Amino acid sequence: MNDDTPPPRPAYQKFAVHVAPSTIDGQGAFAAEAIPARRKIGEIRGEAISVDEARIRATRSERIMIVELSARRAIDFSRSADPMRYTNHSCAPNARLSIQNGRVEFYALRAITAGEELTVNYGETHHEGRLACRCGAPNCVGRL
Repeated sequence: MNDDTPPPRPAYQKFAVHVAPSTIDGQGAFAAEAIPARRKIGEIRGEAISVDEARIRATRSERIMIVELSARRAIDFSRSADPMRYTNHSCAPNARLSIQNGRVEFYALRAITAGEELTVNYGETHHEGRLACRCGAPNCVGRL
């Protein structure tokens, strides 16, 4: 086996994604291959918790990786090994997040080239407008 061979990806990860430093924030998820428009990229899996617990955890950390699935259920991705957990916010995203049957999935909004950082618009966040947005998009709203 060649040392440059990437590890096999799980079945729920439809396209190869790798983690690397991001110009947006910290680490980012990057397409390791071209991704056609409107195709499922993959999903992230994590710890199922209550929304009450999610909101408590959100107050304890600056870097939050939690998605609320409903008024009662949330998933914490802080300990997940899935590279999609590093998907950063952008006001001009190339992907969208979709909650399907309790799963957090990512779909390409347009064709994405290999090496391009994957981004989604997270919409409302627990930051309530107190965190500066660093996406750099021409239409950036400035705060999360």
